[in-house]
Amino acid sequence: MSTLILGIETSCDETSAAVVKDGTEVLSNIISSQIDIHRQFGGVVPEVAARRHVQNVLPVIEESLTASAITLADVDAVAVTYGPGLVGALLVGVAAAKCIAFAKSIPLIGVQHIAGHIAANFLTEQRFSTPFLALVVSGGHTELVRVESLMQYTFLGRTRDDAVGEAFDKVARSIGIGYPGGPVIDRLAEQGNPEAYSFPRAWIERGNLDFSFSGLKSAVINALHHQRQKGEDIRVPDVAASFQAAVLDVLVQKTIWAVEQTGIPRVVVAGGVAANQGLRTQLQQAAEQNSFQVSFPPLSLCTDNAAMIAAAAYPLWETKKFAKLDLNAAANLSLVDWMTACLI
Repeated sequence: MSTLILGIETSCDETSAAVVKDGTEVLSNIISSQIDIHRQFGGVVPEVAARRHVQNVLPVIEESLTASAITLADVDAVAVTYGPGLVGALLVGVAAAKCIAFAKSIPLIGVQHIAGHIAANFLTEQRFSTPFLALVVSGGHTELVRVESLMQYTFLGRTRDDAVGEAFDKVARSIGIGYPGGPVIDRLAEQGNPEAYSFPRAWIERGNLDFSFSGLKSAVINALHHQRQKGEDIRVPDVAASFQAAVLDVLVQKTIWAVEQTGIPRVVVAGGVAANQGLRTQLQQAAEQNSFQVSFPPLSLCTDNAAMIAAAAYPLWETKKFAKLDLNAAANLSLVDWMTACLI
């Protein structure tokens, strides 16, 4: 008998609801984005995001059910992101999920946001066996993770300062190309010279799988500042291409090191930066040259969405790891803390 899980995601600035069948088949995945609202501020304003979630969450859930041709009576469980994220935004989704679980007497499943991004790769036609490696690249996270199952993870490396998506947005702001910066820099990089600027690569030390992008971000900002002081023309595509080249060199090389150190020849990429076309191209080339497989979720599943949350919830459904109705938002919930709670 099939299992239908309703997923809800409100961790940042997308209100999303989805219905996923048996953890792999997406019946609907509705996303209401707030990018146009936050663009005028140059980034996400938490209070504004939370208020928009309040307005959008019920209509988005209703649209998701309609698109799936089901009603709440057909749903077996409701899954929700409860961390990490903006606490006000998270609370909206958690409250909605708890109300549905209580009203319909169905299980409530709490999901960690990054586990959702990793699980997005299970919503494709390609099937995965464990263990595999995950390169998590988003606005708040840059991590290399060994995945034993969708409830068991080992960190191999993580960022020591700025996440890669955060660096993209800060550099974009300094160039003057607005928010969100990642997609714009990716497009501009195709038109620029990646060797126009000699920006640093933070290797830390050979074989070390941690990341650091703060120094690179500062180097870009300082270079732009010096050029403006001298009255020099700044060719934005060259800045974008040189910055992106410095980022991708590190992401790709450290992924290769992770494969070499673990002997695991399969990598999945997860998070919003997984949509970066330069990263997709270079990692695919690296995979072919170094004899490992790399997989990316479809672009629609790279950014925050509820289908990935429902997919991550399916193993918890199978093992009956349900949350209580006193589930609260956890703005700093780590993958390790969530994993520990799931395995108790």
